[in-house]
Amino acid sequence: MQIQDLPYPDPGVPDVRSGPRFLWWLGRNQLGGQLKALAWGLLHFVAVSAQPFCVGFAIEAVVDRSGTRLALTGGVMALCGAATAIGDTFLHRAAVTNWITAAARVQQLLAHKASHLGSALTRRVAAGEVVAVSTGDVEKIGWFVEAVSRFTAAAITVLLVCVGLVVYQPALGIVVAVGLPALALAVLPLLPRATQRADFQREKAGRATELASDTVAGLRVLRGIGGEELFLDRYRSASQEVRHAAVRSARMWSLISAIQVLMPGLLLIAVVCYGVHLARGGRISVGELVTVYSSVMVLTYPLRHFEEIAMAYSFSRPSATRAARVLSLERAKDIGGSRPDEAPGGDLYDPATGLLAPAAQLTAVVCGDPDAAGRLAERLGGHPPEDGPSVLLGGVPLDELPLDSARSAVLVQDKDPVLLSGSLRDLLDVPASGTVEAQAALAAAQCGDVLDALVQGSFDAGDPMDARITERGRSLSGGQRQRLALARSLYTDPEVLVLDEPTSAVDSHTEARIAESVRDLREGRTTVVFTSSPLLLDRADRVVLVHEGEAVAIGTHRELLLSEPRYRAVVTRETEEEAAGGTGPVSVAGGAPKTEKAALSDVLKDLEADELACDELEEIEETA
Repeated sequence: MQIQDLPYPDPGVPDVRSGPRFLWWLGRNQLGGQLKALAWGLLHFVAVSAQPFCVGFAIEAVVDRSGTRLALTGGVMALCGAATAIGDTFLHRAAVTNWITAAARVQQLLAHKASHLGSALTRRVAAGEVVAVSTGDVEKIGWFVEAVSRFTAAAITVLLVCVGLVVYQPALGIVVAVGLPALALAVLPLLPRATQRADFQREKAGRATELASDTVAGLRVLRGIGGEELFLDRYRSASQEVRHAAVRSARMWSLISAIQVLMPGLLLIAVVCYGVHLARGGRISVGELVTVYSSVMVLTYPLRHFEEIAMAYSFSRPSATRAARVLSLERAKDIGGSRPDEAPGGDLYDPATGLLAPAAQLTAVVCGDPDAAGRLAERLGGHPPEDGPSVLLGGVPLDELPLDSARSAVLVQDKDPVLLSGSLRDLLDVPASGTVEAQAALAAAQCGDVLDALVQGSFDAGDPMDARITERGRSLSGGQRQRLALARSLYTDPEVLVLDEPTSAVDSHTEARIAESVRDLREGRTTVVFTSSPLLLDRADRVVLVHEGEAVAIGTHRELLLSEPRYRAVVTRETEEEAAGGTGPVSVAGGAPKTEKAALSDVLKDLEADELACDELEEIEETA
């Protein structure tokens, strides 16, 4: 696999039983690249390590006054120099390729997993951890994968040089052959502690990243309540903890580096002292002493890769463990393929709450807890908790459908939908049934003023569809973003559309028009709207009250206002004192106490007045 061939057609099925197994799986899946890096690494390291032998032979040729041997040795040194340069160049290319392709494979796997799980991913794994895995962790994983081949080449080179020295000069060669393994193993007792400190640093860094992500996501709210300094102090404290952990980890690695410098120096001193003793006794020649000395000097270069592989593994193991934990997540009952690819039609039913959304009807769901409403909306989209039952569509569990079929059948729009940067045409470039035109969806979502704002902000956009949307739609108001997201969902035209508070940031007049337009556009399709807005509730075919995780009341909006106190408390914001008063007098601001029936009559009159006002406003706009 070359860099230009990325992304992978199929990144494969990873072994996510543990972090080390995941690293081993990555290495096996790019074995060709590893062997290529190993070959170039051997050429480079062997050529570098052969230079001391050439120097020794050259010295002996000079001592023996042999011009032929000296010329031959010079030619071999030139070849070794060329091999060193070529091997280093192509080793670097192969190593970078291995690094990038391994990181790209992990990123593809993470992207597929995020697409597979949807918003259920961030409910089961902290958003900060997902960010840390998909950014810094993939680089560390790629670093270890590519370092393995260079370490293997270095280890083989050290072994070959030790054997060569023993054959070339047994007296000194045995000293080097015994000393070098001791050098390689000297740092092993320090590695567990270094790994532990590296893990602690990663944990603190992940926490800081998560805090930063949450702060940025809620920055507008924080500014509104004046909480920037509070969260800034929290992040400052978290970053200081990361700094302290990084310093402690760096101290341990600096100690390991110092040992890696000290031990070769001690070996070099021992070789020189013993070699001088042998040379004085006439047991070795000057050329042999220079050769062994130079070899020990040169071997400090491949020995550095022993430290690097230890550091790479210490840093990549926790990263691989986190990546494996994310990649091991599955849908609650992911047995895709056991059902036909074509999604069934019919009623949408949630056994956990008893919520039933009849086919081809607009069902409104009132839930006093917004978080519970969001979880229920996700469950209706086919993402139940691990211990919960699956939602049924036409009697078939959504979790038993292939993922593509389930998502084409049921679309869930969150209460805080995301708008990606690009043109409006790009925003609507989504899988759709083809039945609903883009203009019809935009009109139903009342996006006329949004299109005007986008065109004004894009100087080169003559067509509103070419108008640019900034990142996450930050240049638009909350209501404008909601309406664009609603238009995108309507344009998709799924069999079942689940909307979670689609108009919470929209004014009442626009909301009334949206309610009527959505009802007309979705006629014949199943629509579920989570809302507490009377304007939307009054347009629904049926309204379901979900209280404490159970569907407790079903009817129309006006029926439930009169018959269900819990429903009335959520929709009309009735206080506990008023609810406890039963049918007693209800205080109305600016007037005498009224009975509950009279108060409800006023609420219904206000609702009808809002409808009339919206109709009059539409007539005025048409006349204008």
